[in-house]
Amino acid sequence: MNKTDKIFITGATGFIGTTLVRQLLRDGYFVRGMSRFEPKLPPGFEGTSDELWDHPNFEYVQGDVTDLESTRRGMNGCRFVIHMAGYAKNYAKDSKIYEQININGMRNVFIAAKEQKIEKIVWTSTIVTLGPTRRKEIGDENMPRITTKYYTEYEETKSIAEKEAFRWIEQGLPLVIVNPTRVYGPGQLSEGNALAQLIDDYRQGRAPFLLNAGINIGNYVLVDDVAKGHFLALEKGKIGERYILGSENASLGEFYRMIDKVTGQKHWKIPVFRPGALIFATIQKFWAKCFGTYPRITPGWVRTFLVDWAFSCDKAKRELGYDPVPLEEGLKRTCLWLDRIKSQKM
Repeated sequence: MNKTDKIFITGATGFIGTTLVRQLLRDGYFVRGMSRFEPKLPPGFEGTSDELWDHPNFEYVQGDVTDLESTRRGMNGCRFVIHMAGYAKNYAKDSKIYEQININGMRNVFIAAKEQKIEKIVWTSTIVTLGPTRRKEIGDENMPRITTKYYTEYEETKSIAEKEAFRWIEQGLPLVIVNPTRVYGPGQLSEGNALAQLIDDYRQGRAPFLLNAGINIGNYVLVDDVAKGHFLALEKGKIGERYILGSENASLGEFYRMIDKVTGQKHWKIPVFRPGALIFATIQKFWAKCFGTYPRITPGWVRTFLVDWAFSCDKAKRELGYDPVPLEEGLKRTCLWLDRIKSQKM
């Protein structure tokens, strides 16, 4: 890749997008970032706006992937595309927004990329398209889904989109797919970074709840590694392939115990089982529909966390040179960042 060739990034001001833009600018690349919202510096950012959004190698364009014309304008003159924009929130008053952004938005990016003969595209999918894993099994990119049901609108629409993405590849689109696992770390304190908020709440004793006694497994990955994985996929990824961007598998109980270890403090925990969690989430969703509030969690996401999502990222390590940090190191960095944010507010 030539560093003078401009990279077009959708969702550039989001949680992962901000980290990726910062890495690319630091390494001397030219970036055009598109999003619906004006960029802001994330909390605890070590630097100034000149080092990110006002950097001479960065160009911001306001646009929306659901609008084909603004996507075309944003992409015009770029050689490479990283499509990160998506709707991954816990809840939407109008559930059609999942389809509009995750499926139609992806389609618009691919249409524009094909028209403008983009050399290579990386699209951000998600680990949930692969489906949950059986107990004591570790999944990979070739694992068939073990269930036909989807737990959330997000999972369903991203799964539909991924199937369509492979059809675009068959038609000649130069596309590489990446599937991040559970992302956490320094950056925006948004719903996309819900794990950072959970880490902080747990440290403060505000979230001692162990869903299903903490036995279910997930794969956790630091945002810096996911961002770097996107660039590696653009640089080295094989057209038509997908790569899991994760790090370490751990149960929720192990995740909390690791936080205790890196902070040097033990925190109390309360086991919460399936019936109670589903009742709470159902009430939250009902309240949101009736009174316009935003639910802390919905039944679909409770069911998501009641199954295992244990995966290997060996393919990305082998083919891309992907090298994520262990969970303990990632949690150390996250806790230090959370402490820095609090000290800045004082």
